[in-house]
Amino acid sequence: MTGNDFSKIFDLTGKVAVVTGGAGIQGRRITRGLAAHGANVAVVDIEADGAKDLEADITGEYGTKAMGIVCDVGDPDSVGQMVEAVIGEFGAIDILHNNAAGKTENVADFFTPFEEFDFDVWRQIMRVNIDGMFLVAQAVGKHMVGRGGGSIIQTASTYGLVGPDFRIYEGSEYLGHEITTPAAYSASKAAVIGLTRYLATYWGEKNIRVNTLVPGGIESG
Repeated sequence: MTGNDFSKIFDLTGKVAVVTGGAGIQGRRITRGLAAHGANVAVVDIEADGAKDLEADITGEYGTKAMGIVCDVGDPDSVGQMVEAVIGEFGAIDILHNNAAGKTENVADFFTPFEEFDFDVWRQIMRVNIDGMFLVAQAVGKHMVGRGGGSIIQTASTYGLVGPDFRIYEGSEYLGHEITTPAAYSASKAAVIGLTRYLATYWGEKNIRVNTLVPGGIESG
C-alpha cells in the first residue's frame, strides 16, 4: 500500500458475505461495497427480481461471484434453506450483514399515531426487524462457530439510541402519507443494539466479531 491507497486494508478477496435485505436502499450499496473489495456476495432479499438483478450487476461490475436468493427472514425454515444454499454454492460464510428491515404491507399503517397503532402491525415490523435478526444471526452464527470465526454486522438506527425529534417530519410525505417514525421501529432498532451487545460477548471467545451500524437519515424518495 502506498500514498492514499487504503484498498488493501479492506481486502476481502475470497471471502463470502451474506447481506439480508440486499436489494434494498442500503443493501444495494452494502453488497456493492463488499464486492468492490473482492468478496463473493449472497444478495438475500424477499424480492426475487431485485436479488437476481443485483446478482447480475455485481458479477458484471466487479467480476466477483454473486448469487441472488429469496428468503423470508422471519421464517425459520426459509432462513435455514437460505444458509444451506449459500454454503452449498460458496462453501462457507465469512461475513454476515444482518440488514433486512421492513415497514408494513400497507404504508398508511406504518405511519399511524401511537394511540391507534395496531398490534398486528407492530408484530409485522418486529417479525422482520428483530425476529429476522435473531433467526439469521443464529443460523449463520452456528456455522461460524463450527468453522472457527467470522464477522457479523447488524443494521440498527439512530432511533435505537435516541427518541425522534418529530419536528423534522413537518411538511414531509412518503407515497402520499405524512411521515413519522413509529414506536415499533424505534423499539425494534433498540432491540438490534441489545442483541448485538449480547452476541459480541457471547461469541467473542469463538473469534466471531459482532458489531452494529447506526445510520442516521437515508433518502428514500
